[in-house]
Amino acid sequence: MKKMPEKKKFTKDVLKIKEPEVLLDRICNKLREDVFHRFRRRGAVVGISGGIDSSVTLAIAVRAFGAEKVLGVLLPEHDSSPDSKNLALELADTFNTATVEENISEALKGFGCYARRDEAVKSIVPEYNPETDKMKIVIPRDILERKLPPVFYVTVVFSNGEEVSKRLTPKAYLQIVAASNFKQRSRMSMLYYHAEANNYAVIGTPNKHEVKQGFFVKFGDGGADVMPIGNLYKTQVFQLARHLGVPTGIIERVPTTDTYTAEQTQEEFFYQMPFEQMDLLWYGWENGFSADEVAPVLGMSKEDVLNNYSNFERKMKTTDYLRSAPLHDYDFWE
Repeated sequence: MKKMPEKKKFTKDVLKIKEPEVLLDRICNKLREDVFHRFRRRGAVVGISGGIDSSVTLAIAVRAFGAEKVLGVLLPEHDSSPDSKNLALELADTFNTATVEENISEALKGFGCYARRDEAVKSIVPEYNPETDKMKIVIPRDILERKLPPVFYVTVVFSNGEEVSKRLTPKAYLQIVAASNFKQRSRMSMLYYHAEANNYAVIGTPNKHEVKQGFFVKFGDGGADVMPIGNLYKTQVFQLARHLGVPTGIIERVPTTDTYTAEQTQEEFFYQMPFEQMDLLWYGWENGFSADEVAPVLGMSKEDVLNNYSNFERKMKTTDYLRSAPLHDYDFWE
Protein backbone atom coordinates (compact mmCIF):
# COMPACT_ATOMS: atom_id res chain seq x y z
CA MET A 1 0.00 0.00 0.00
CA LYS A 2 1.36 3.40 -1.05
CA LYS A 3 2.23 5.64 1.89
CA MET A 4 0.49 9.00 1.84
CA PRO A 5 2.84 12.01 2.00
CA GLU A 6 3.07 13.57 5.43
CA LYS A 7 1.18 16.83 5.76
CA LYS A 8 3.46 19.84 5.98
CA LYS A 9 3.55 21.49 9.40
CA PHE A 10 2.31 25.07 9.57
CA THR A 11 5.16 27.39 10.63
CA LYS A 12 6.18 30.98 10.01
CA ASP A 13 8.79 29.70 7.53
CA VAL A 14 6.34 27.66 5.46
CA LEU A 15 6.57 30.16 2.57
CA LYS A 16 10.34 30.50 2.58
CA ILE A 17 11.81 29.70 -0.84
CA LYS A 18 14.57 27.21 -0.06
CA GLU A 19 15.97 26.89 -3.58
CA PRO A 20 15.31 30.14 -5.47
CA GLU A 21 17.48 29.08 -8.42
CA VAL A 22 15.42 25.95 -8.94
CA LEU A 23 12.17 27.91 -8.76
CA LEU A 24 13.44 30.57 -11.16
CA ASP A 25 14.58 27.94 -13.64
CA ARG A 26 11.11 26.40 -13.61
CA ILE A 27 9.41 29.76 -14.10
CA CYS A 28 11.76 30.77 -16.91
CA ASN A 29 11.45 27.44 -18.71
CA LYS A 30 7.66 27.72 -18.62
CA LEU A 31 7.84 31.36 -19.73
CA ARG A 32 10.03 30.54 -22.72
CA GLU A 33 7.79 27.63 -23.69
CA ASP A 34 4.67 29.81 -23.55
CA VAL A 35 6.07 32.87 -25.31
CA PHE A 36 8.29 31.27 -27.95
CA HIS A 37 6.36 28.12 -28.77
CA ARG A 38 2.75 28.53 -27.70
CA PHE A 39 2.28 32.19 -28.67
CA ARG A 40 5.13 32.34 -31.22
CA ARG A 41 6.35 35.70 -29.98
CA ARG A 42 10.01 36.65 -29.93
CA GLY A 43 10.32 38.67 -26.74
CA ALA A 44 8.58 40.44 -23.86
CA VAL A 45 7.00 43.76 -22.98
CA VAL A 46 6.71 44.59 -19.27
CA GLY A 47 5.05 47.66 -17.82
CA ILE A 48 7.39 48.93 -15.09
CA SER A 49 6.29 51.28 -12.32
CA GLY A 50 9.03 51.07 -9.71
CA GLY A 51 6.92 48.60 -7.73
CA ILE A 52 8.14 45.26 -6.45
CA ASP A 53 5.88 43.08 -8.62
CA SER A 54 6.70 44.70 -11.97
CA SER A 55 10.38 44.80 -11.01
CA VAL A 56 10.59 41.09 -10.26
CA THR A 57 8.60 40.35 -13.42
CA LEU A 58 11.04 42.32 -15.55
CA ALA A 59 14.02 40.63 -13.88
CA ILE A 60 12.49 37.21 -14.58
CA ALA A 61 11.80 38.18 -18.21
CA VAL A 62 15.43 39.23 -18.67
CA ARG A 63 16.57 35.94 -17.19
CA ALA A 64 14.23 34.01 -19.51
CA PHE A 65 14.76 35.88 -22.79
CA GLY A 66 17.87 38.03 -22.42
CA ALA A 67 17.89 41.80 -21.93
CA GLU A 68 17.92 42.46 -25.69
CA LYS A 69 14.49 40.83 -26.04
CA VAL A 70 12.78 42.69 -23.19
CA LEU A 71 11.23 46.15 -23.40
CA GLY A 72 10.31 48.03 -20.24
CA VAL A 73 7.42 50.48 -20.73
CA LEU A 74 6.95 53.40 -18.34
CA LEU A 75 3.34 54.60 -18.25
CA PRO A 76 3.10 57.70 -16.04
CA GLU A 77 0.09 59.97 -15.84
CA HIS A 78 -0.99 63.13 -14.06
CA ASP A 79 -1.34 61.49 -10.63
CA SER A 80 1.79 59.31 -10.72
CA SER A 81 4.48 59.69 -8.09
CA PRO A 82 7.85 60.94 -9.48
CA ASP A 83 9.45 58.11 -7.49
CA SER A 84 7.78 55.60 -9.79
CA LYS A 85 9.60 56.85 -12.86
CA ASN A 86 12.96 57.22 -11.12
CA LEU A 87 12.84 53.71 -9.66
CA ALA A 88 11.64 52.20 -12.95
CA LEU A 89 14.61 53.75 -14.78
CA GLU A 90 17.00 52.48 -12.10
CA LEU A 91 15.50 49.01 -12.54
CA ALA A 92 15.95 49.11 -16.31
CA ASP A 93 19.54 50.29 -15.91
CA THR A 94 20.24 47.48 -13.43
CA PHE A 95 19.03 44.83 -15.85
CA ASN A 96 20.28 46.61 -18.99
CA THR A 97 16.89 46.72 -20.70
CA ALA A 98 15.62 49.22 -23.24
CA THR A 99 12.75 51.44 -22.13
CA VAL A 100 10.14 53.66 -23.66
CA GLU A 101 8.02 56.22 -21.82
CA GLU A 102 4.39 56.79 -22.75
CA ASN A 103 2.61 59.47 -20.73
CA ILE A 104 -1.09 58.54 -20.81
CA SER A 105 -2.43 61.74 -19.19
CA GLU A 106 -3.95 63.15 -22.38
CA ALA A 107 -5.63 59.85 -23.20
CA LEU A 108 -7.11 59.79 -19.71
CA LYS A 109 -8.35 63.36 -20.08
CA GLY A 110 -9.98 62.33 -23.33
CA PHE A 111 -11.78 59.50 -21.55
CA GLY A 112 -12.91 61.93 -18.84
CA CYS A 113 -11.04 59.90 -16.22
CA TYR A 114 -10.10 62.81 -13.96
CA ALA A 115 -13.31 64.83 -14.48
CA ARG A 116 -15.60 61.85 -13.77
CA ARG A 117 -13.62 60.90 -10.66
CA ASP A 118 -13.58 64.46 -9.32
CA GLU A 119 -17.30 64.86 -9.93
CA ALA A 120 -17.95 61.85 -7.70
CA VAL A 121 -15.59 63.11 -4.98
CA LYS A 122 -17.28 66.51 -4.97
CA SER A 123 -20.67 64.85 -4.51
CA ILE A 124 -19.40 63.69 -1.10
CA VAL A 125 -16.95 66.50 -0.23
CA PRO A 126 -18.25 69.61 -2.06
CA GLU A 127 -15.28 71.76 -0.99
CA TYR A 128 -12.80 69.44 -2.73
CA ASN A 129 -10.67 71.31 -5.30
CA PRO A 130 -8.77 68.89 -7.58
CA GLU A 131 -6.36 71.65 -8.58
CA THR A 132 -5.00 72.08 -5.06
CA ASP A 133 -6.26 69.18 -2.93
CA LYS A 134 -5.47 65.46 -2.95
CA MET A 135 -7.74 62.44 -2.51
CA LYS A 136 -7.81 58.69 -2.00
CA ILE A 137 -10.34 56.03 -1.06
CA VAL A 138 -9.77 53.79 1.94
CA ILE A 139 -11.30 50.99 4.01
CA PRO A 140 -11.31 51.64 7.79
CA ARG A 141 -8.94 49.25 9.60
CA ASP A 142 -11.59 48.02 12.01
CA ILE A 143 -13.94 46.74 9.28
CA LEU A 144 -12.32 43.30 9.19
CA GLU A 145 -12.29 43.00 12.99
CA ARG A 146 -16.00 43.82 13.10
CA LYS A 147 -16.70 41.10 10.49
CA LEU A 148 -18.25 43.62 8.11
CA PRO A 149 -17.97 43.73 4.31
CA PRO A 150 -15.76 46.52 2.94
CA VAL A 151 -17.12 50.02 3.44
CA PHE A 152 -15.21 52.65 1.48
CA TYR A 153 -14.49 56.20 2.53
CA VAL A 154 -13.04 59.06 0.53
CA THR A 155 -10.25 60.98 2.25
CA VAL A 156 -9.50 64.48 0.99
CA VAL A 157 -6.24 66.15 1.98
CA PHE A 158 -6.70 69.90 1.61
CA SER A 159 -3.92 72.23 0.54
CA ASN A 160 -3.57 73.51 4.13
CA GLY A 161 -2.83 69.99 5.39
CA GLU A 162 -6.24 69.33 6.93
CA GLU A 163 -7.96 66.03 6.15
CA VAL A 164 -11.57 64.94 6.01
CA SER A 165 -12.91 61.41 5.50
CA LYS A 166 -16.51 60.69 4.57
CA ARG A 167 -18.30 57.48 3.73
CA LEU A 168 -18.89 57.01 0.03
CA THR A 169 -22.33 56.31 -1.34
CA PRO A 170 -22.45 53.24 -3.60
CA LYS A 171 -22.98 55.51 -6.63
CA ALA A 172 -19.99 57.73 -5.84
CA TYR A 173 -17.75 54.75 -5.04
CA LEU A 174 -18.60 52.98 -8.28
CA GLN A 175 -18.05 56.14 -10.32
CA ILE A 176 -14.64 56.79 -8.74
CA VAL A 177 -13.52 53.22 -9.36
CA ALA A 178 -14.92 53.10 -12.90
CA ALA A 179 -13.19 56.37 -13.78
CA SER A 180 -9.90 55.34 -12.16
CA ASN A 181 -9.93 52.03 -14.04
CA PHE A 182 -9.36 53.97 -17.25
CA LYS A 183 -5.74 54.20 -16.05
CA GLN A 184 -5.09 50.46 -16.01
CA ARG A 185 -7.02 49.88 -19.21
CA SER A 186 -5.14 52.65 -21.02
CA ARG A 187 -1.84 51.16 -19.87
CA MET A 188 -2.89 47.74 -21.13
CA SER A 189 -3.68 49.22 -24.56
CA MET A 190 -0.28 50.87 -24.76
CA LEU A 191 1.52 47.70 -23.68
CA TYR A 192 -0.20 45.78 -26.46
CA TYR A 193 0.75 48.47 -28.95
CA HIS A 194 4.42 47.95 -28.19
CA ALA A 195 4.01 44.18 -28.00
CA GLU A 196 2.38 44.00 -31.41
CA ALA A 197 4.84 46.46 -32.95
CA ASN A 198 7.71 44.18 -31.86
CA ASN A 199 6.00 40.78 -32.11
CA TYR A 200 6.44 40.47 -28.34
CA ALA A 201 4.17 39.08 -25.61
CA VAL A 202 2.78 41.19 -22.77
CA ILE A 203 4.09 39.85 -19.48
CA GLY A 204 1.62 40.53 -16.67
CA THR A 205 2.78 41.58 -13.21
CA PRO A 206 0.00 40.56 -10.73
CA ASN A 207 1.03 38.34 -7.82
CA LYS A 208 -1.05 35.56 -6.25
CA HIS A 209 -3.09 37.84 -3.98
CA GLU A 210 -3.94 40.26 -6.75
CA VAL A 211 -5.13 37.40 -8.95
CA LYS A 212 -7.00 35.42 -6.30
CA GLN A 213 -8.46 38.28 -4.28
CA GLY A 214 -9.37 40.33 -7.32
CA PHE A 215 -7.05 43.27 -6.77
CA PHE A 216 -6.76 44.06 -10.47
CA VAL A 217 -8.74 45.67 -13.24
CA LYS A 218 -10.41 43.37 -15.74
CA PHE A 219 -8.85 43.98 -19.16
CA GLY A 220 -6.51 46.41 -17.41
CA ASP A 221 -3.57 45.12 -15.39
CA GLY A 222 -5.44 41.80 -15.59
CA GLY A 223 -4.94 41.88 -19.37
CA ALA A 224 -1.75 40.03 -20.31
CA ASP A 225 -0.51 36.99 -22.19
CA VAL A 226 1.25 35.36 -19.24
CA MET A 227 1.59 36.09 -15.50
CA PRO A 228 4.80 34.43 -14.27
CA ILE A 229 4.43 35.53 -10.63
CA GLY A 230 0.69 34.85 -10.47
CA ASN A 231 1.24 31.93 -8.10
CA LEU A 232 3.72 33.67 -5.79
CA TYR A 233 2.75 35.13 -2.43
CA LYS A 234 3.82 38.73 -1.86
CA THR A 235 6.53 37.79 0.62
CA GLN A 236 7.89 35.31 -1.92
CA VAL A 237 8.04 38.09 -4.50
CA PHE A 238 10.23 40.02 -2.06
CA GLN A 239 12.42 36.96 -1.56
CA LEU A 240 13.00 36.64 -5.29
CA ALA A 241 13.61 40.38 -5.60
CA ARG A 242 16.56 40.11 -3.20
CA HIS A 243 17.89 37.02 -4.95
CA LEU A 244 17.61 38.59 -8.41
CA GLY A 245 19.32 41.84 -7.40
CA VAL A 246 16.39 44.21 -7.72
CA PRO A 247 17.50 47.69 -6.52
CA THR A 248 17.25 48.22 -2.77
CA GLY A 249 15.12 51.34 -3.16
CA ILE A 250 12.41 49.28 -4.84
CA ILE A 251 12.55 46.50 -2.25
CA GLU A 252 12.31 48.98 0.63
CA ARG A 253 9.50 51.02 -0.95
CA VAL A 254 6.11 50.50 0.69
CA PRO A 255 3.80 48.97 -1.95
CA THR A 256 1.36 51.63 -3.12
CA THR A 257 -1.55 51.76 -5.54
CA ASP A 258 -0.12 54.88 -7.26
CA THR A 259 -3.65 55.55 -8.49
CA TYR A 260 -4.92 58.50 -6.48
CA THR A 261 -3.33 61.89 -5.81
CA ALA A 262 -2.86 61.25 -2.08
CA GLU A 263 -0.33 58.64 -0.94
CA GLN A 264 -2.02 55.30 -0.37
CA THR A 265 -0.70 51.86 0.52
CA GLN A 266 -2.17 48.66 -0.90
CA GLU A 267 -2.85 47.58 2.67
CA GLU A 268 -5.10 50.51 3.54
CA PHE A 269 -6.92 50.40 0.21
CA PHE A 270 -7.61 46.69 -0.10
CA TYR A 271 -5.78 44.06 1.93
CA GLN A 272 -6.37 45.46 5.44
CA MET A 273 -3.37 43.66 6.99
CA PRO A 274 0.43 43.35 6.59
CA PHE A 275 1.62 41.05 3.80
CA GLU A 276 3.62 38.88 6.20
CA GLN A 277 0.45 38.05 8.13
CA MET A 278 -1.85 37.83 5.13
CA ASP A 279 0.42 35.45 3.22
CA LEU A 280 0.50 32.95 6.08
CA LEU A 281 -3.23 33.20 6.70
CA TRP A 282 -3.95 32.66 3.01
CA TYR A 283 -1.59 29.69 2.87
CA GLY A 284 -3.29 28.20 5.91
CA TRP A 285 -6.75 28.70 4.43
CA GLU A 286 -5.82 27.49 0.96
CA ASN A 287 -4.06 24.37 2.22
CA GLY A 288 -6.65 23.23 4.74
CA PHE A 289 -4.90 24.13 7.98
CA SER A 290 -7.34 24.55 10.84
CA ALA A 291 -7.62 27.70 12.90
CA ASP A 292 -6.27 25.66 15.82
CA GLU A 293 -3.06 25.05 13.87
CA VAL A 294 -2.65 28.58 12.54
CA ALA A 295 -3.69 30.74 15.50
CA PRO A 296 -0.80 29.96 17.91
CA VAL A 297 1.84 30.37 15.19
CA LEU A 298 0.59 33.84 14.29
CA GLY A 299 -0.29 34.89 17.84
CA MET A 300 -3.94 35.29 16.92
CA SER A 301 -7.16 34.00 18.38
CA LYS A 302 -8.95 31.12 16.69
CA GLU A 303 -11.88 33.45 16.05
CA ASP A 304 -9.66 35.98 14.25
CA VAL A 305 -8.22 33.28 12.02
CA LEU A 306 -11.68 32.01 11.10
CA ASN A 307 -12.79 35.58 10.45
CA ASN A 308 -9.90 36.01 7.99
CA TYR A 309 -10.70 32.70 6.34
CA SER A 310 -14.27 33.89 5.80
CA ASN A 311 -12.99 37.17 4.38
CA PHE A 312 -10.79 35.31 1.88
CA GLU A 313 -13.69 33.15 0.79
CA ARG A 314 -15.92 36.19 0.37
CA LYS A 315 -13.33 37.98 -1.75
CA MET A 316 -12.86 34.94 -3.97
CA LYS A 317 -16.59 34.66 -4.58
CA THR A 318 -17.25 38.35 -5.15
CA THR A 319 -14.35 38.69 -7.62
CA ASP A 320 -15.04 35.58 -9.72
CA TYR A 321 -16.36 37.89 -12.41
CA LEU A 322 -12.95 39.54 -12.79
CA ARG A 323 -11.20 36.23 -13.43
CA SER A 324 -13.78 34.90 -15.88
CA ALA A 325 -12.93 34.76 -19.58
CA PRO A 326 -15.49 36.03 -22.11
CA LEU A 327 -18.31 33.52 -22.49
CA HIS A 328 -18.74 32.30 -26.05
CA ASP A 329 -20.58 29.00 -25.70
CA TYR A 330 -23.77 30.43 -27.20
CA ASP A 331 -24.41 27.69 -29.73
CA PHE A 332 -28.16 27.32 -30.18
CA TRP A 333 -28.07 25.34 -33.40
CA GLU A 334 -29.76 21.96 -33.27
